[in-house]
Amino acid sequence: MAATAPHRDRLGLELTAANGEAARAFDDTVWAYVGFSREPGVPLKRALQADPQMPMALCLQGYFLHLMGLPGLAAKARGVFDSVSKGGTNPREKAHVAALGAWCEGELEKTCERLEGILREWPRDYLALKLSNYLYFYMGDAKGVRDGPARALTSWDEGMPGYGHLLALHAFGLEESGEYAAAERAGRRATEINPADPWAVHAVAHVMEMQDRAAEGAAWIETLAPHWDTANFFRYHLWWHLALMHWSAGRPEEALKLYDAQVWAGGSSENLSLCNDISMLARLELAGVDVGTRWDAAAEVVRAQMDKSGSASVLAFVDAHYALAIGEVPALENKGTTARVHGAAGRAACEAAVAWRRKDHARVVAQLAPVRTELYRLGGSHAQRDLFTLMLMDAAGRTGQRELLKALRAERAALRPNGALPPQLTAVKE
Repeated sequence: MAATAPHRDRLGLELTAANGEAARAFDDTVWAYVGFSREPGVPLKRALQADPQMPMALCLQGYFLHLMGLPGLAAKARGVFDSVSKGGTNPREKAHVAALGAWCEGELEKTCERLEGILREWPRDYLALKLSNYLYFYMGDAKGVRDGPARALTSWDEGMPGYGHLLALHAFGLEESGEYAAAERAGRRATEINPADPWAVHAVAHVMEMQDRAAEGAAWIETLAPHWDTANFFRYHLWWHLALMHWSAGRPEEALKLYDAQVWAGGSSENLSLCNDISMLARLELAGVDVGTRWDAAAEVVRAQMDKSGSASVLAFVDAHYALAIGEVPALENKGTTARVHGAAGRAACEAAVAWRRKDHARVVAQLAPVRTELYRLGGSHAQRDLFTLMLMDAAGRTGQRELLKALRAERAALRPNGALPPQLTAVKE
């Protein structure tokens, strides 16, 4: 059992640790994660070497295994939970262990409840805030993405560690809630504080995407690239945003060049990177671009991730993209939050993705149209889920369903004030 000692992190939160080295290494790990470091596992390894039973280090190890989004690693997180749940911890640490346990059950809402409970008692627990923000995002809960950082801001000031990162989280939540002006102000301020924070750059890029400010958005991303391109895999997502700006402006050939040079990332097996790849390939095909063998390359990486059951993911958002890549519905999670999302809309999105790849446009409409108001439950951003709206619009246009296409245009315009569509999408024109 780890020895009880009065160690504290940089925000003053008490840590149970055998020695100061373990406590410092754990604290470094949290901020490496918050700051999109390429190697957050390095300080975590140091923490566990210094104290193999440090409760928060073990808990963070379990969290990291879940964040990787692979079924096999989620199963390993259960083993970490079993280990850490046997140790003595302080009340905040016990609450983190309970949150990890809920995540191991696949109950993401309950996990967020546990994390929110921590934040009510310890509002400066940035790890709890960051994790709940991630989970709200992948449950499609824009209000949760916005309000958690908003509450935390009342306990922070600009002189405290993490203020810029916190402001960036709030900026993105504001954007996903349609509060574009406030989101841009917060995102720009966060970028001024720390231009190397890719989440701040990302929040402003989302505002510009949703307002169809493609030229301005491309300039924003490119100008700051020397700062954010040192980040972890998330840098590929910002390159994806730049490609999306080109695509939105009717320059799919430029988007394809950027896909090959930066977005594909050498076949990264990280799930967000793969979703970047897959969604851009689909958008390029919507624009009439021949993507050649690129689908095969993406499908090969997805299949390499699959376990014996045929599952490659634990998130509905990722499953829908993987179905696009491999042209079939992968094995889907059968318990917890993700299973409920699949029952509401996720499986239909997967089926529609497969149908779209097969050019079975009538089936795309049959699958997606009835659940389109529930697609937010897949998680991801408005900009990312727009792919499924575009696929449905494409199918509606090709099957002559004018009333549905008109309704889809109106629904899309409610989120995107300018309501513009890239000029090359001829199939979705009335």
